Amino acid sequence: KPLCCFAELRGRIASEMISRSILAAALAASAYGAAVPASPASSAPSLAPAAAGRAVSALRLKGGEAEIGDNTKISVFSKKDRLSMTLSDFMRDRCIDKPEDKDAREMECIMNGVQAACRLIADMVGKAGIQDMTGLAGTGENIQGEEQKKLDILSNDVFKDKLAKTGCMAYLGSEEEDEAIHIAGKHGGDYVAVFDPLDGSSNIDAAISVGTIFGIYKSNGSKGFPLVKGEKQVAAGYCMYSTCSILMVSLGDGVNGFTLDSSLGEFVLTHPNVKMPKRGKIYSTNQGNLPQWSNGIREYFDTVTNGKGESGQKYSLRYIGSMVGDMHRTLLYGGIFMYPADNKNKDGKLRLLYEANPMAMLAEQAGGKASTGTEDVMKVAPRKLHDRVPIYIGSSEDVDECLKYVNKK
Repeated sequence: KPLCCFAELRGRIASEMISRSILAAALAASAYGAAVPASPASSAPSLAPAAAGRAVSALRLKGGEAEIGDNTKISVFSKKDRLSMTLSDFMRDRCIDKPEDKDAREMECIMNGVQAACRLIADMVGKAGIQDMTGLAGTGENIQGEEQKKLDILSNDVFKDKLAKTGCMAYLGSEEEDEAIHIAGKHGGDYVAVFDPLDGSSNIDAAISVGTIFGIYKSNGSKGFPLVKGEKQVAAGYCMYSTCSILMVSLGDGVNGFTLDSSLGEFVLTHPNVKMPKRGKIYSTNQGNLPQWSNGIREYFDTVTNGKGESGQKYSLRYIGSMVGDMHRTLLYGGIFMYPADNKNKDGKLRLLYEANPMAMLAEQAGGKASTGTEDVMKVAPRKLHDRVPIYIGSSEDVDECLKYVNKK
């Protein structure tokens, strides 16, 4: 009899669990079918039939909540993300606005290649610790004199592959390659992509944010790798791989940020029309190099950290050691990021073509500034693929104030 009672009890529990599951599924289906009008600011096209001669706003799905006995509540969440603006939608809209513009179509292909590469790299970074992708690759140093990590090589291969397959590239220039790569044949095009496939890769083993930086410009039929100023860029951006993966992009008319939704496999618009504050209260730099810097720069730090600068606020140091992570914070919160020249790096540390120029374009498009200390970063004429420059970049008022000390006699 005890066995019989146990079997009966187990049956009742199983039956109740099945009933709850069926009810939850029904509620989910019901909530998914329920809809409310989208907000007036939505840029989504009208999906509903016109009523009485006027257009009806696009519908947006909503969630709900239900009780199942014993005050147990089940929440059914919305699927609003299914109607959000993705990077693919964003680029397609630009093509629709300019149906005869060949450049717009090619840029759509290029950005499809960029986001495909960034999705793959985001996945590799997220799984690095469990798939033996941390540590050194054992291939020695790259052209920069830096030991290559496994993910440096993998990320470089991914970015080269996805960009080459767009059919729009004439040349690819990478931090991990000694020389630029020429794309010929059926996949050849008229654009140049320069990139750092995995900036801050020394942080990988500690699971700290890293990123990809890229710049795009026209080759204009050049017979060799074209070395042009950053002001000739037609697009630039970075993808930060952290608690989430965020792709910040400028196509020359502002800055927009897209966050990777892994459930969709799409980058969704989350930071439209980013504007950098004119002034912040954070400076970002490797202050361990302070003894090697000029007296003017040291005076600047002493001034702002004591609240004696132009803003009267005490500045705080925030430094990750990944330019992407530090610039992302600066772009959103304001402040200044810098890597001055010093006795060891007389021409600066950061690479002009695929680090300084893309970040300078983003900063300026968001209302900020970028300088080498003597001229605008994007006005510097490169001499070779891996040229380096000092950089002071961030909020316009912070950069202007800092330069007064940098250039102090």
